[in-house]
Amino acid sequence: MRLDKFLKVSRIIKRRTVAKEVCDMGKVLVNGKVAKPGTALKVGDIIEIQYATGSVKAEVLSLKEHVTKEDARNMYKIISGKEIE
Repeated sequence: MRLDKFLKVSRIIKRRTVAKEVCDMGKVLVNGKVAKPGTALKVGDIIEIQYATGSVKAEVLSLKEHVTKEDARNMYKIISGKEIE
């Protein structure tokens, strides 16, 4: 699954266009490397998103095309940082 789509489906970032813009600015790392929106994710990858006030690091637990709002939180596990509400 593409990185920008994962960020949207998992609801880490609410809209795919915003997820793409954040990736294009170089603020998303996958396994410690700057990632493009089309980067292919797999289970176990570590995503780090750098915000103005800090960063959040999460591990990919599952890759699903469509999930309910409640199941979206089960797609990742926060490793460090505070989840953005």
